[in-house]
Amino acid sequence: MKEIDWSNLTFGYTKTDYNVRCCYRDGKWGELEVSSSEYVDIHMAATCLHYGQEAFEGMKAFRGKDGKIRIFRMRDNALRLQSSCRGIMMAELPVEKFEEAMIKVIKLNEKFVPPYESGASLYLRPLLFGTSAQVGVKPAAEYMFIVFATPVGPYFKAGFKPTPYCIMRQYDRVAPLGTGKIKVGGNYAASLVAGTKAHDMGYSAVLYLDSKEKKYLDECGPANFFAIKGNTYVTPKSDSILPSITNKSLMTIAEDLGMTVERRHITVDELATFDEAGACGTAAVISPVSRIDDIDENKSYVFSKDGEAGPVCLKLYNTLRAIQYGDMPDTHAWVTVLD
Repeated sequence: MKEIDWSNLTFGYTKTDYNVRCCYRDGKWGELEVSSSEYVDIHMAATCLHYGQEAFEGMKAFRGKDGKIRIFRMRDNALRLQSSCRGIMMAELPVEKFEEAMIKVIKLNEKFVPPYESGASLYLRPLLFGTSAQVGVKPAAEYMFIVFATPVGPYFKAGFKPTPYCIMRQYDRVAPLGTGKIKVGGNYAASLVAGTKAHDMGYSAVLYLDSKEKKYLDECGPANFFAIKGNTYVTPKSDSILPSITNKSLMTIAEDLGMTVERRHITVDELATFDEAGACGTAAVISPVSRIDDIDENKSYVFSKDGEAGPVCLKLYNTLRAIQYGDMPDTHAWVTVLD
């Protein structure tokens, strides 16, 4: 193992020693298997390659001040993966097998869990995909589940610093009543064109609008959008938005802090009334938004004039991170502590 500069890790792939796999054949899931290979041998006619039968999750493990490793909301990720499987008709992995695989892959790669206060964490990527060979649009008969681990730093280069976002009406992330609320690779592939264009223009991501009226806020690139209005935490309501586990956690923390939480339709014009704004997800945790440029309407909504995150975003971020690292009591039973 090469010496890793934990404090300067980016959000990317670093090889670790082992991954954990499990196959679904003859109508049942097999036993967990440990592999040191980074590659998967699949048939050229596998349904994941032709018909998009693939879903994944993202979660993190953290090393606390006490040296113990904590996994954040593991069961919620297992249940969301099951929801994604139902959405594209894949065999559902039992929650207990999912949790067993997560714990096993962390313990096998324990030396890659970054130290406390390094700013890095161990990212876990569970994925499930159809492997049986067929030509014809129908669900696969066989599936493979894999989870690998990789140490990561901040998702955005700026870290916990406000960055600009943009609205581009000529792009949709997903179709209404489509796969937007489940975590499948196709959603991310569909966002690459708009996302790349936004990055080239100096923005961190695209804040998408609803596909029907182009009136309401929807998903925020690879994350959920939220805003602060006085003592209220506001986040969009839509059938096209992935139910972010991080967003759910922040809503609960906001209520714990005495704030009102609203999950509702938000019009573009309402951006002018917000005090703070952010994008949230497992990878970024919270990415504060400095401004949102509505390119087609030639409007700009500013949330940070001094280049710093607002006080509520900062409080939410610090509270969530403290729970993840074991620095604050886990009153909601979100954290699994490894022995």
